[in-house]
Amino acid sequence: MRDDDFPARGRRGRGKGRFDDDEPQFLKRGRPAEPVLTDPDPGPDDDAPGGDAWSTWDQAVHGPEPHPAWLVTELAARDTDLGVLKTGKEADVHLVRRAVPDTDRSCLLAVKRYRDAQHRLFHRDAGYLEGRRVRRSRENRAMAGRTAFGRQMIAGQWAAAEFAALSRLWEIGAEHGRISVPYPVQLLGTELMLEFVGDPDEGLAAPRLAQCRPEPAELRSLWEQLVDALVVLARAGYAHGDLSPYNLLVHAGRLVMIDLPQVVDVVANPQGPEFMARDVRVVGAWFTARGLPADDTDPAALTALLLREAGIR
Repeated sequence: MRDDDFPARGRRGRGKGRFDDDEPQFLKRGRPAEPVLTDPDPGPDDDAPGGDAWSTWDQAVHGPEPHPAWLVTELAARDTDLGVLKTGKEADVHLVRRAVPDTDRSCLLAVKRYRDAQHRLFHRDAGYLEGRRVRRSRENRAMAGRTAFGRQMIAGQWAAAEFAALSRLWEIGAEHGRISVPYPVQLLGTELMLEFVGDPDEGLAAPRLAQCRPEPAELRSLWEQLVDALVVLARAGYAHGDLSPYNLLVHAGRLVMIDLPQVVDVVANPQGPEFMARDVRVVGAWFTARGLPADDTDPAALTALLLREAGIR
């Protein structure tokens, strides 16, 4: 990746965090940073045949424009839950078909529903939350004290942080390439709707990198794609925060990065460089174990490169 392939980030001082306001600077084009704490799943609508729910498109914050041609945005559409794609400690991911009745307009979506205030949130979440603040002191106190309201605020922050990061990275990828993430369709409270990555005809999700056994040429290509993606993240001021072969998908030879709720601002968060270094160590170890030369995956060299791209060193 050359410098002219991607717009350089401005250099920022450590004293200016980007999560101090209600709207972080990396949220472009006026998208709100704070989640709307409303019920994203009001339940089946009596007027919707078969128990399907009406589309919530008109209630939600939308992803970047122009919207992809495959995306159904008609208010007459209905959402049908086809089952669970993935379960986790913090969120479950469902497969949903959004379709306009009596037409051929439909699309598959991956719908990530974060745990509510009564369920477990992120393990050791305090480190990730450093540098993320809201303006109102009452909400900051509630989040720090892990009250029921505070836990709900934190859950909303995870969803909002992932939506914001995906929106920014999708825009970069659409304009410059070098990184692939699912298109963030919409955000409503603690529910995040995403592009389904996989075979839409069969409803089969793309495999995770951990499930793949690539041949040497493909292994090399996937590593180069990953390095490019990490450089994009660094230039945007991010570390993934929880990068592993389990949150990278491989679809038609393309590496797709997923699961970014724990995205870390590497300048505002004092632990940012540590999160970045850990991401590199974890994925580098997987590629080395699959046969890529250790010199090519040297974690110290790659971390140093990413820190320079982030303007830290």
